Amino acid sequence: MIQDQKITFLGCGNMGTSLINGLIANGHPATNLHAIDPDEKQRTRVETRYGIRTSAEAAAAVPTADVVVLAVKPQTVMAALALTRDALQNNNPLVLSIAAGVRTDAISNALGGACPVVRAMPNTPALLRSGATGLYAAGDVDASRRAAATNIMQAVGVVVWLDDESLLDTVTAVSGSGPAYFFLIVELLEKIAVDMGLSRAQAHLLSVDTALGAARMLKESGEDAATLRQRVTSPGGTTEKALQAFEEGGLEQLLRTALTACRSRSVELAKQAD
Repeated sequence: MIQDQKITFLGCGNMGTSLINGLIANGHPATNLHAIDPDEKQRTRVETRYGIRTSAEAAAAVPTADVVVLAVKPQTVMAALALTRDALQNNNPLVLSIAAGVRTDAISNALGGACPVVRAMPNTPALLRSGATGLYAAGDVDASRRAAATNIMQAVGVVVWLDDESLLDTVTAVSGSGPAYFFLIVELLEKIAVDMGLSRAQAHLLSVDTALGAARMLKESGEDAATLRQRVTSPGGTTEKALQAFEEGGLEQLLRTALTACRSRSVELAKQAD
């Protein structure tokens, strides 16, 4: 059972902490979680809030871990692996990386091929346990370890498995960076509503709860986005007029250009990490 597995986090920043929070909320014993971080304030915060063990040095937990979650910044991944290489090679845990842009073969090569590696691309709503994560497993990851990775990431939201690691760059463009797109839309709705006469508080409440309600309808109704859109678009009505303006303004092509640019940047950053 996943609750019996010992999970060590290399790094307990926002994303590492969100996973710790999700696991504990799902019933994972705090005694089976351990966080490694050089920042004393981070360690104290996690210890106080979640009651898990923390250490400044990896030697205290990596040798006994079933899963090691690589939750450090991408630019410090190789340094973290160098410090823990011997312990990881001896123990052979699953290495679950949430470091953006660092390929599985780079991690595997840094460890001499000793550990199975799964790479995850979560997004920031994981902080609220409403995240969306793409997962990719290197070829030597067996079913039980894929299940462990699934259970860990499902603690903070939905999970999608990919057969091609390059598709994680598309996941980055859709869901990894996606929250910023929706934040921008709400930001603009608020701004324009104020320009049209609403107070800032009114514009904020109406825009945010419209976004929330629409998202819940997509999530809970079982209908796809096109069907729901059609249902609220009366022929000759106000919504149809707005949607026509989006179409005439080239919204689809603009979104296509934006997502392509995001994916291309993700590929570039991964090459730099290699």
